[in-house]
Order: sequence, then C-alpha cells, then structure tokens
Amino acid sequence: MDAFDLLLNRVSVPRLREPAPDAAQRDRLFRAALRAPDHGQLRPWRFLTIEGAGREALGEVLARAVACNAAASDELIAKARKMPLRAPLLIVVIASPKDHPKVPVQEQHLAAACAAHGILLAAHAEGLGAVWRTGDLAYHPEVERGLGLVEGERILGFIYIGTPDCEPRRAPELAPDAFVSAWPAH
Repeated sequence: MDAFDLLLNRVSVPRLREPAPDAAQRDRLFRAALRAPDHGQLRPWRFLTIEGAGREALGEVLARAVACNAAASDELIAKARKMPLRAPLLIVVIASPKDHPKVPVQEQHLAAACAAHGILLAAHAEGLGAVWRTGDLAYHPEVERGLGLVEGERILGFIYIGTPDCEPRRAPELAPDAFVSAWPAH
C-alpha cells in the first residue's frame, strides 16, 4: 500500500469479526507502534493484548467498574460486560512514563498516543479493521487495577482489531486550509 494512500484513507472500523490478526500481522502492528516519536528513547508505553476468554474477563472488570456507581442499571452493567466482545482482539495502550529530567510526562503520553496511532495505521495497511475507543471506563480506577496498571500509568485507549464486518466508510476529504493558518497573521 502506498504511504500516502494509507495516511489519507485510514478510517475507524467499528464493526469487526474474526479472524483476529495472525502472529506475523501482530508483529508488524507492534513494530509500527515502536516507531513513534520518542524524545529520549524512553519507550513510555506498554500494550496488553486481550482475546478469547480474556475478553470475557475484561468484560467482568468493566462491569465491576460500572457497578461502583450505585445508580448503575442492570442494563448498563450488562452493556459494559459485552463491550470487549465487539472485536476478536483488543490492544490496551498504556502510557507508562519514565522519570526523566528533560522529558515531561505529557510528552511521554503524546509519544504513547503516537504509538497507538502507529498500530491503527499498520492495521489499515494489513487490510484489518480497527477502532480506538476510550470512554469513562478507560480512566476508572477499578479498570486500572483490574488490568494491573502501576502508579503513574494511564490507559490511553482500547484498540479493537479484527476483520471488517462490512465495507469501511470512505475517509472524508477535508481541506487543510480550514485548520492551518500563518502566524503572525498577515
């Protein structure tokens, strides 16, 4: 796939089914992630892969987090339990900052987000479907505990990956002029 075709046409694909990426595809996804800009070569990220029965286990973690709210309905708890079943593979992207005198935590979070974007681009290049999801549960302490995060780590998102269940939508054509301006203004 041409690099510009990849960059200009990648879209989120939320409707996913089996099969999940094979071992060779996964290797390429993570190799792409590791090419993210990384001031200081700190590699301030880590990834968890969740599939098979692990998806049900994650569903239980999410359901417990929702149930922490006494006002949560049974329907909301059941919905949370089913969330991880929307794709055959989930990759949890975790910002895992390192102490460094010249690289602030915010820059390390941005580097980890770029790594996540690398996974999305690589999935598109492989002909896979992928979507980056977050939501309140991504930041819930019960979910962080359940996934084994340590002090200072943050979930940046859940990347759902699989085979597209339908033809992916076309990327909208946006005009860069709407987002770019010269400074100082003339």
